Amino acid sequence: MPVPQGRHLWRMVFNQPRSILITGGSSGLGAALARAYAAPGVTLALGGRDAGRLATVAAACRDAGAEAEARAVDVLDRAALSDWIAAADERAPLDLVIANAGISAGTGGAGESEVQIRRIMAINVEGAIDTVLPAVARMRARRRGQVAVMASLAAFRGFPGAPAYCASKAAVRVWGEALRGHLHQDGIGVSVICPGYVETPMTAVNDFPMPMLMSAERAAGIIRRGLARNRARIAFPWPMYALVRLIAALPPAVSDRVLRRLPKKK
Repeated sequence: MPVPQGRHLWRMVFNQPRSILITGGSSGLGAALARAYAAPGVTLALGGRDAGRLATVAAACRDAGAEAEARAVDVLDRAALSDWIAAADERAPLDLVIANAGISAGTGGAGESEVQIRRIMAINVEGAIDTVLPAVARMRARRRGQVAVMASLAAFRGFPGAPAYCASKAAVRVWGEALRGHLHQDGIGVSVICPGYVETPMTAVNDFPMPMLMSAERAAGIIRRGLARNRARIAFPWPMYALVRLIAALPPAVSDRVLRRLPKKK
């Protein structure tokens, strides 16, 4: 059977993914994305650390007509994560993999300890890598598929209130953007997702104003439309995106004075 090429391949793979794997699917954006994709004919593989919440999300997806399998898996357990991805792909060849699992913390309270820094880097960066690589190996063999990595608008400039979080998301963003060009010849699309403030358990602990805060459901809709178009970068909301790009473009002597006044994340 000939391999589809060009526009036909783009429509088949990116527009209507039928087999989707999502990490961090037990709450927040991961859960919202699972519900956004849930429909008859869709197979969802949902991973997360909280088995109870994950089962609730999977049940809601089944109620919407999807086939949904929930697996309690930690992205720091590389062997278990790889085995789960392989099993999901064997069950229904994956069209789309969203490396969404991540954590956040900052310098509020007791500051940013070495333990906190290393944990953020491990989950946000290594967790994304260990999700994407096994999936890409299988997609490359059939020369089709799409992966998305969850970065943040915080990936464009380091903020003193959350150094490790910003650094981890910057690493994920740059890696994903480079991976897109690297995998293009293999028929694999790569998108980097850069949300602003979204109503999730991660932002619920913030005790400072969050401009243009949006619901997880609205954010999931934006992400889904961007992935359907195979967009390289899905950054929103656009006024916040423009603002962080402006701050990143300013000389550090100017931007540092502004950023030092921002509230610290707990």
